[in-house]
Amino acid sequence: MSPRPILEVRELHKSFGSLPVLKGIDLAVAPQELIFVIGPSGSGKSTLLRCCNRLEAPTAGTVLVDGVDIMGRDVNINAVRRRIGMVFQSFNLYPHMTALGNVTLALRKVLGKSRAEANALGEAALTRVGLADKLESYPNQLSGGQQQRTAIARALALEPKVMLFDEPTSALDPELVGSVLKVMRDMRDSGMTMVVVSHEMRFAREAADRVLFMDGGEIVEEGSPGDIFGHAKHERTRAFLRSVLDH
Repeated sequence: MSPRPILEVRELHKSFGSLPVLKGIDLAVAPQELIFVIGPSGSGKSTLLRCCNRLEAPTAGTVLVDGVDIMGRDVNINAVRRRIGMVFQSFNLYPHMTALGNVTLALRKVLGKSRAEANALGEAALTRVGLADKLESYPNQLSGGQQQRTAIARALALEPKVMLFDEPTSALDPELVGSVLKVMRDMRDSGMTMVVVSHEMRFAREAADRVLFMDGGEIVEEGSPGDIFGHAKHERTRAFLRSVLDH
């Protein structure tokens, strides 16, 4: 018996007005799996992630997180979002709060932790991403990479079952990308389940368990990094990889 998927998407459709963006996506993510989603801009990758924690409401289909149907009428969406952390391209940090303040805000406001308990959890999360010495720094005192790692710590502090990453390095200067990818590697090594949308193809090759290629709102093909990067079956996949790997 294989374990129950921690995240399962069935027949997921999403349209914006008359424009279909997702056209019947099926995806099952096993515990501790790292799935990499690649594809051209406009292929529906970010919309898929946003539907997974109901930042976007799907037009049709089912999303199950740890067995809970997050589309259910009586579902507590805040409880769901604690299980499924999300890191965006932009860091979305509050400029008037320190790194620790940003990380502990949801612990206090959403989980109702005391300040002391929230601070202890926040310090642990920031230490985990290599920022133990930046607890009292404000966002404008941090590099882009440090800001993104603070955003990752903020999500980790809530102890999610799954982490979604939407282009987490695309707003960073090239020399800062490595520090964020190292944190993601460490998370993977510690057993975190992750779904990553990114153009970091080398990271996909090295770290992913499975790579999905999306185009036109559909999963065109999926497989191991070796399959997708070395033996892609579809011409659409091969053409995309040629365009990104030649640069």
